[in-house]
Amino acid sequence: MVTMTTPQISIFIILALTMSLFIWNHWRYDIVAGLALMASVFTGVVPVDHAFDGFSHPAVITVACVLVISQALQASGVVGFFLSHLARFRKTARSQLAANCITTSVLSAFMNNIGALALMLPITIRDARKAKRMPSTLLMPLSFASLLGGLVTLIGTPPNIIISTVRADHSGEPFSMFDFTPVGLTVALSGILFLVFASRYLLPRHQQQASDNQSRIARYLTEIVIPENSRLTGQSVGQLEALCDNEATVMAIIRNNYRRLAPSTHEIIRADDSLILQGDSEVLQPLFEDTSLVHAGAELTDPEWLKSPDVIVIEAVVMPNSMIEGFASRSINMHKRFSVNLLGIAREDHSPVARLKHIRVKTGDVLLLQGEKQALEQLCATLGCLAIKNRGMEITPKRAALTTPAVFGLGILATATGLMPVQIAFTTVVGALVLLKAVSLREAYRSIEWPVIVLLGFLIPVGEALQNTGATGLIADALVSIAADIPLWALLALILITSMGLSDLVHNTPTAILMAPIALSLADTLGMTADPLLMAVAIGAASPYLTPVGHQSNTLVLGPGGYQFSDYWRLGLPLDAVIVLVSVPMIMWVWS
Repeated sequence: MVTMTTPQISIFIILALTMSLFIWNHWRYDIVAGLALMASVFTGVVPVDHAFDGFSHPAVITVACVLVISQALQASGVVGFFLSHLARFRKTARSQLAANCITTSVLSAFMNNIGALALMLPITIRDARKAKRMPSTLLMPLSFASLLGGLVTLIGTPPNIIISTVRADHSGEPFSMFDFTPVGLTVALSGILFLVFASRYLLPRHQQQASDNQSRIARYLTEIVIPENSRLTGQSVGQLEALCDNEATVMAIIRNNYRRLAPSTHEIIRADDSLILQGDSEVLQPLFEDTSLVHAGAELTDPEWLKSPDVIVIEAVVMPNSMIEGFASRSINMHKRFSVNLLGIAREDHSPVARLKHIRVKTGDVLLLQGEKQALEQLCATLGCLAIKNRGMEITPKRAALTTPAVFGLGILATATGLMPVQIAFTTVVGALVLLKAVSLREAYRSIEWPVIVLLGFLIPVGEALQNTGATGLIADALVSIAADIPLWALLALILITSMGLSDLVHNTPTAILMAPIALSLADTLGMTADPLLMAVAIGAASPYLTPVGHQSNTLVLGPGGYQFSDYWRLGLPLDAVIVLVSVPMIMWVWS
């Protein structure tokens, strides 16, 4: 019988509680990681003088640099130039899906996953609407393609960077830029082929049978106020809905602080009534444009301001880690801070029938915003929103179209040839881009997803404590009792599937941090090279397809695609099976 030491018991308890909090998903993952680190320090499994060593880890620096470089590539316009030619592929649904998925995966191999998806999201939605196709048939495969592309290179996804640094600590030699390519590229191509030919049969039927002209995400919840001189005063709810081609619904009437839900179509509208409506942005547009009919949005604004020819309407999705996540629209005060009016909110589930100003914003919500171009640009950049449908405006200014890819290419070349480590090469690239004004300091700091950086900095010492206390050895010994009697392919499949499961429930980064030491201990115990097991961890950790919370890319398409939580495993579970069937023999062939 194995006797565990006090530090081993402590680290197992801490990790069990940490995983439980990740799965509970009530607190942000960076907060959970901080609690795990502090618990490890207080119990003595992480020495006090090493508590914050994680922030100096090469993986943290590399991830931060990749995020800044992704922002510079977006701002350069060079990627957008190539994306503009995708429209020619929208003749058939399959060709459009193939072109968008391949482009997204190629971008994701050299950019942050969510940065690549952010570039492709508005283009995909625009092309889908022009081709009269449901965005829901394209967006989930697009998200999955962004994750598949990350498997191809060292910088494609944080788990690859973490696995590389773990290998360097163990053997003195990290994985190089394209060591992941033989396995990762094969898996990515197989996954994309599966998405192109099978996703139409696995995506939810009720969305595919919806109207060609609108998707569920087009149903905005908005609030209007009837002014004194409105010709709607004295008319019925049914007449108002007829003005919107009977495609808008009056969800409630608020009169004298009393809310009447689901009013009859015969209910008479009075001056100063507040009406909560739900409908497509195009259908509601006549109401927003005619201020003599209604005042629209969360706040009353100057009617003369709304008549300005420079005032336009855009739709913007709330990105993961946005500054406004969890805040009610009233506390955001968009009109006072940015001169932008919030006209409506769309959400993947049924929005609460409440005053617009009281609704708390969630990641994936789509906001209908009205304002001048410059003000909208500032709001999207400051609050962390992405314009997914615009009317004649381009959110990202274009600059350094040649400089940015050239400097980035030199950084990749320096890393691929072994001239310098990836963290040094990419820090140099970021410094050069700032000095050449390809990206401003403000944009550089803003482009870094600080919760991810904090997550890494907090969890890396916890992962090292798992190894330093000998806990990984205990886990490895337990696995050896199984692995000793099974072939290598079964062992790789076990590591891969375990990593996949953890990544779906928590996050890809913690999965890589915690599974990599276990893979090393298992390899040492079995007397085999660790590379195959590390590759299995890298692929599994970067494959969270079963839930919308496993990765930010999945969360980002949740709203615009109108998906439900259960829709992800319908497509993600068969994709997981494809990845396991392809990656296991490829790992054995390349790395054994």
